[in-house]
Amino acid sequence: MALNLIMLGPPGAGKGTQAERFARTRGIPKISTGDILRDAVHEGTPLGQRAMAVMDRGELVSDDIMIGIIGERLNRDDVRGGFVLDGFPRTVPQAVALDGLMAARDPLIVVDIVVPELELARRLASRMICADCGANGAAGEIVCRRCGGKLVQRTDDNHSVVLERLRIYNMSTKPLVDFYRGRPTFRSINGAQAPDIVAADLASAIEAAGNGNGSLTGGRR
Repeated sequence: MALNLIMLGPPGAGKGTQAERFARTRGIPKISTGDILRDAVHEGTPLGQRAMAVMDRGELVSDDIMIGIIGERLNRDDVRGGFVLDGFPRTVPQAVALDGLMAARDPLIVVDIVVPELELARRLASRMICADCGANGAAGEIVCRRCGGKLVQRTDDNHSVVLERLRIYNMSTKPLVDFYRGRPTFRSINGAQAPDIVAADLASAIEAAGNGNGSLTGGRR
């Protein structure tokens, strides 16, 4: 059975870090929307060319383009054993489209990483990012662990922008939790813990969801 995982959570919840760690441990690809969008543009696929034209105009890539690019990515051979989706879906219409793409596949496991808003604001205000490869770093670090590049503070992590990002998340992305909550493969975990504990809770939640046991597990609240 393929392990098809969606990671949900607000900005600063640590879902990108946990998704990468879990994917590496299980030997399945982590599919980031930013990465596959850049790949599609670089490879010059028809959808990539459409996306580049939109981005060149300074506009957001539409749902239909993103869904098409995700569909192309999920048709590659390396996802036969499963995948971890990070950054998609972001809206309920995208989630509905993803269900269509998954119709003939093993079910999706959905994990929501929950962190209080005050903790999110604290994390985001101190978050660092690599100026070269875009990887996240920890507060106090100055060199990227992935490529050795310089770590800088994200330009969109000042206090007012952080609050706006959380407001947008609550308005447009949080409804995904309600969309998925009733499924037997949905789980919620406490992300306001040390990363190793979150990783252990994540693994336990995914195992339970794969077995279809209950509707909530994995969080030391």
